[in-house]
Amino acid sequence: MSPKNTSPETMSVFSPQLAARFDALVEKYPVRRSALVPMLLYAQDEVGYLSDAVIAEVARRIGITELDVRNVASYYSMLRFKPAGRYNIQVCTNIACMLRGAYDLFERFEEELGIGHKGITADGLFSLEEVECIGACSWAPAIQVNYDFHDELKPDLVPGILDGYRGQAHADSSRPEGSR
Repeated sequence: MSPKNTSPETMSVFSPQLAARFDALVEKYPVRRSALVPMLLYAQDEVGYLSDAVIAEVARRIGITELDVRNVASYYSMLRFKPAGRYNIQVCTNIACMLRGAYDLFERFEEELGIGHKGITADGLFSLEEVECIGACSWAPAIQVNYDFHDELKPDLVPGILDGYRGQAHADSSRPEGSR
């Protein structure tokens, strides 16, 4: 991955805006390490996943080891160490969702997308994963697509959900570069 800033003092895998946000975050918390999870989430949003370079820079900025960063990051299912699709679909299969049809829902996503758990579609638009819990038990079964929640789902709703994201991707790609 090539750095976004090129001067030796500011070598960073992050945009100048995100680097500045990180600087503010570590000053905000009385213990610098408390900024770790927010930094990892922001980094993943910008880079797409937690690469070795991302982990190294976050560790350096906080003043902890890369192993400490990996240990924390590996605990959270929303953090990933490999690229995902533009729309990462997480199907909750915890007990509440499972009892209300989550596995049927997951299978429908597999059929519609032609991929399995941790798979990415050939066009890079979608990735799919089964996750333990997304905290929507009262509205089971539920999924999360990036930061969007969809709840009380049935397998027959899957094609419409996917079409909605395909349409969103198409609309985004047809806008001029500066207006996204």
